[in-house]
Amino acid sequence: MAFSTGGTGGLASDINVTPMIDILLVLLIIFMAITPVTPHGLEALVPQPPKNNQPQKENDTAIVVSILRGNGGQPAYRINETDVQKSDLAGRLQTIFSTRATKVMFIKGDKDLDFGPVANAIDIAKGAGVDHVGLITPKIAAGQ
Repeated sequence: MAFSTGGTGGLASDINVTPMIDILLVLLIIFMAITPVTPHGLEALVPQPPKNNQPQKENDTAIVVSILRGNGGQPAYRINETDVQKSDLAGRLQTIFSTRATKVMFIKGDKDLDFGPVANAIDIAKGAGVDHVGLITPKIAAGQ
């Protein structure tokens, strides 16, 4: 850039664009740095009623594992209202999901139960080959 030293010619109306580009680049870097990354949490699935009120096939029924507070504080497990021992839970889930194309299961825990047995049931289900595990909360159970 050249500077004029003479007194003739009046005012110069040339805009110096270089500082504007610097400010633009700094703002671009700031906005790129503070852009929030979308969090990836657990996907929750809710059991859906059958479409057009068609009867469900035996293979299409939703598998719900209920965990209740049993005698002596030990959790009691149920698969669709059938009592199951904790030691038999993995085997029963493997046999149920071995013939299914969609391996989705839901867990419903007792409100007075700690999360430990629920987390243990999720771990057993994942070990048995279940792809998606959904949690049934009291609001979902009430239909809200």
